[in-house]
Amino acid sequence: MRFPSLRHRPRLHWPALLLCSALGSAVFLSIGVPAGMLLGCMLAAVVLATQDMEVQVPAPLFAIGQAVIACLMARSLHFEVLHRVAGEWPLFLGIAFAVMSASVLLGYWLMRSGLLPGSTAVWGLAPGAASAMVLMAGDFGADTRLVAFMQYLRVAIVTAIASLVAHYASVSAAPAGVAALSWGAQFGQWLTIHNPTHAGISVALVLVAAWLGRVLGFPGAALLVPMALGLVLDNLSPWKLELPGPLLALAYAVLGWGIGLRFNRAILEHAWRVLPRVLLAIGALIALGLLIATGLMVLGGVPPLTAYLATSPGGADSVAVIAVSAAVDAGFVMAMQMVRFFMVLLLGPRLSRWLVQRVAGRTHP
Repeated sequence: MRFPSLRHRPRLHWPALLLCSALGSAVFLSIGVPAGMLLGCMLAAVVLATQDMEVQVPAPLFAIGQAVIACLMARSLHFEVLHRVAGEWPLFLGIAFAVMSASVLLGYWLMRSGLLPGSTAVWGLAPGAASAMVLMAGDFGADTRLVAFMQYLRVAIVTAIASLVAHYASVSAAPAGVAALSWGAQFGQWLTIHNPTHAGISVALVLVAAWLGRVLGFPGAALLVPMALGLVLDNLSPWKLELPGPLLALAYAVLGWGIGLRFNRAILEHAWRVLPRVLLAIGALIALGLLIATGLMVLGGVPPLTAYLATSPGGADSVAVIAVSAAVDAGFVMAMQMVRFFMVLLLGPRLSRWLVQRVAGRTHP
């Protein structure tokens, strides 16, 4: 579907994005899909971006959205959860290392195929920390356009699948006769503020953390800085994190747009010939996550949906939105996701660089 009349009218691009996002979100929320607003905004952004409509989310707004999601993650990571991670560290580290190793091996397979230049394949499949991987990939000879395409395609696919799985799992688990909340009830919940003081302090923390994340600028700062501040506020102060509904809605929309707007026609046309193998590699990562989730269910007694979201190879921020919207152990999910996030952030660049140098040394003695 093409919209030539809109493509040449830049002033209509933002209104079109807002309208399509509202319609898409309404559809998903009406059928009870967890993170329906995130999914609706992401798909709307993909549709408009592939029509050559140049819409960019302002950097300060995106930073605020990331800070809100980071605080949402911090709210799930209570000290009890962190204590559990410390007590079961071999399990958490083993699963994180398995997913990261699989991504590196799949990247190596794609790199040896010769369809992608330099180290693009290795950086493109590194799980989690998508924005950090895109930023660092250019310093090691990778095509950042293709890295961004691979990273955000994986995040988009995993987010969509995880959201739909969470939806159908919650529907099948719901007791008979339990009806979904009406639109009025949902709207009322979004506008409810339980403690104005906590909400005000939380909003102030988000704004300060977003600014600090941009100023510090190290890889992962946009998530790590607000998450650390959120953990301190929620666990070591007399106040608690309370994120108002409109602020959460803004964060979900910004995150969805940030993923979807990466998919413009130029990148898709550039990546078309490698798309089948990229999809195959992404499918293999998803299958590995499902296999590990099955092991957690059978051997560890972890509930199915909790295990699936915990091992899902998507972005930690998008999984956080789904986890808090579904009936799962959000603390366990976020603990597993954050262990992998830190591992990828610390070891991913080093492993990728080592592998690229090793292959280059064999190719050019």
